[in-house]
Amino acid sequence: MDFPWTDSTSLLFVLAGNAALWFFLEKRFAWKIFHFFPPLIFIYMVPAIFSNTGVIPFDAPLYSWMKQYLLPMFLVLLLLDIDIAGAMRLMGRGILVMLAGTAGVVLGAPIAYLVVRDYLSPDAWKGFGALAGSWIGGTGNMAAVAEGLDTPGEIFGLAVIADHAVYLLWLPLLLASRSLAPWFHRFTGANEEDVEKLHRAAESLTTKKGAMEMRHLLYLIAIAAGCTAIAAGVAELLPPIPPVLSANTYKILIATSLGIALSFTPARTIPGSHSFAMALVYLFVAMMGARASVAALADQGLPFVAGAYLWILIHGVFLITAAKLLRVDVHTAAIASAANIGGAASAPVVAAHHDERLVPISILMALVGYAVGNYAAFGAAWLCSLLA
Repeated sequence: MDFPWTDSTSLLFVLAGNAALWFFLEKRFAWKIFHFFPPLIFIYMVPAIFSNTGVIPFDAPLYSWMKQYLLPMFLVLLLLDIDIAGAMRLMGRGILVMLAGTAGVVLGAPIAYLVVRDYLSPDAWKGFGALAGSWIGGTGNMAAVAEGLDTPGEIFGLAVIADHAVYLLWLPLLLASRSLAPWFHRFTGANEEDVEKLHRAAESLTTKKGAMEMRHLLYLIAIAAGCTAIAAGVAELLPPIPPVLSANTYKILIATSLGIALSFTPARTIPGSHSFAMALVYLFVAMMGARASVAALADQGLPFVAGAYLWILIHGVFLITAAKLLRVDVHTAAIASAANIGGAASAPVVAAHHDERLVPISILMALVGYAVGNYAAFGAAWLCSLLA
């Protein structure tokens, strides 16, 4: 069959135009539907519908190029913003609570997968790995882990759907937890004086890096391309260890490590890195949608989402247990969970609702999630693979 949109330029227009359209509609009209179904859902689903109806192909040279080069580039750019030292200094025990939530995601993955495994296809464990990437870091981690595991497009789609199905319930719970502060603090033994001290310290934190100029884009492209070349070259030298560690996985982990290393250098001060990276992330998600089978999404959607709800409960148990042991306040615990499950998009929303002074800290915590997301998510995928 001949496709109307087969050359790389036309396909890039379809993918980029689709992503741009949904962000334009969200910004221009602020429709309420975007509160429940963010642009990511449409950015993924529209190319899936196009490829399943013959408008665009399931496979194309552009897709291969994006998988090989675009992914490690956006990973490096995404990680340049991290200020691990600043987050550790200001958050203290809050970082430990967040990492406990991360442990809940990693260990909850195989438990939830085991419960619903019999209702899913044999390679659905890769979708659990991709979802772990989202719940520890963010959309960029989700895409990276999915590609590192060679996740089929439809299985990635299940992860996208489950991610937002859980988000619809979990975000309101995190927002509502503010009203539970008196009870929660009695339960955990949080010291109100320490809480106020943290909030005052957060006020002095700034995350602004100035306006982006043309030269900054050139800096970022050079850094991302150089790190991608290094990661690809080193990955080819390392021995594969199935089913998780392949050349692709090594490339992603090396790119992640290079991005974290550069965050300790003046490269972290280059403006525009996060926005540029996220634009590339959404292009990549659109490409994943174009490679998905809509029929497979419908067949396995319900059990996958059910497993995700069980999984988030395990994360919650880990989080509350850590808050109790470390005597952390409800505001920090809620932000720690949002930094995991919602990433940089949701953590500031939760922080602003609890106390606006905590917004800069919430961004730092989410960025730390980006840093550990790929490593931990591949670990979660490996645990699930043992049960597949």
